Amino acid sequence: MNLKAGLWQQQTLKLTMTQELTQAIALLQYNTQELSAFLESKALENPLMQIEESPAQAAEPRFDRMKPSKQKVDDNKQNWIEQIGSKNHTTLQEYLHSQLAIAELNHMEFKLISYLIGCLDENGYLQTDLQAVAEKFNVSEEDMTEALIEIQSLEPAGVAARDLQECLWLQLERLHPYNEIAEKVISDYFILFAEKKWKEIAKKLKVELKEIQAVFDLVQTLNPRPAAAFQNELAPYITPEVVIQWEDGDFSVSIYDDVLPKIRFNEGYFRKFQTDGDQDVNRFLQEKKTDFQWIARSIEQRKETLLKVALKIVEKQPEFFWKGPNYLQPMTMKEIADELEIHESTVSRAVREKYAQTPFGTIELRSFFSSTIKTTSFENTSSEQAKNAISEMVKGEDKKKPFSDQVIVQRLEEEKGIVISRRTVAKYRDQLKIPSSSKRKRYE
Repeated sequence: MNLKAGLWQQQTLKLTMTQELTQAIALLQYNTQELSAFLESKALENPLMQIEESPAQAAEPRFDRMKPSKQKVDDNKQNWIEQIGSKNHTTLQEYLHSQLAIAELNHMEFKLISYLIGCLDENGYLQTDLQAVAEKFNVSEEDMTEALIEIQSLEPAGVAARDLQECLWLQLERLHPYNEIAEKVISDYFILFAEKKWKEIAKKLKVELKEIQAVFDLVQTLNPRPAAAFQNELAPYITPEVVIQWEDGDFSVSIYDDVLPKIRFNEGYFRKFQTDGDQDVNRFLQEKKTDFQWIARSIEQRKETLLKVALKIVEKQPEFFWKGPNYLQPMTMKEIADELEIHESTVSRAVREKYAQTPFGTIELRSFFSSTIKTTSFENTSSEQAKNAISEMVKGEDKKKPFSDQVIVQRLEEEKGIVISRRTVAKYRDQLKIPSSSKRKRYE
């Protein structure tokens, strides 16, 4: 082995991730909201980049019919979409305090109760230790317990519970007629009940299984999040970036980017400071101009890549767009990447958190990709079709004798020609949020 020191020349070929290339990759995977936030932050850093806010405003028919065609729209008026779920809202704390107004409380009691109300989380659960609060206010734990009981007697039922078990128990306590079995199950056998070990509970309480089933049905009507109605959150909505529609005997694909802020080069600012002759200023202006050009080019490339991928999806999934989701064919990102001569990761980034408006509703682009499953007819089907078949099968089963995973495997092969393993059925069940057969079983 030659261990002598020396100088050698070696020619190698490697890919260097420049800042511009990293930025282009990042822009490709951004969804609409992320890209808008990125452009706004860049506009703050780059004086040569101007943002032109021009999102498409949805029409509001009630006003459009009444107003003259040239009348100005009030700038402060909210978009009608943003008003979905928007209304005057009373907070949980305000609602609880309004009920305390009629209670006869001394100053310390009111102080303790107000403090505990401030410790409730967004679901209405108490997130503090009573002993620690008692020490803070220099009162006994009994005083704190009385303050807690006072809050728990208010509406909504179950508020100020310290865990789910107490929340359900507080609601059961107010039911009329009083259900002794339900209260006993929740207070003494909650874990067994949650794990659906109902036979063990029935044996200990000396009741029939159908009575435990009735308790389960009753608990399903209770609210595990008592304060959910007081959360003042606007209803989220999705803006599709790809529009796929039937047009002139064929499907057309277009990119809907009207909701994105438009960027414009500030030519006036550039010329004004370029003539100053200061080299540092000129260097700064050139850097910011190059930065703007890279961003503009990356946005255009993002649009082109998304359009190419969407066109290829439509080309590969004609049955879906003709007949609906049940006809989704198996397709992988690698297939699309190979046909477009791009890397698989590029396809993955292009479809990340992006949606398409189709004749069958707004659908996430990623959902068009599914693995291949063999069938008895030596043809291929998709994992989505297998999931749909499992879902339909479970819906139609006899709940007193639900299908086991092995039975589902056999029926899929016999009725649908779909060949999958029991483990795969269990995996698909979990993804569909379908419980096991033992937890689906009813006793009446």
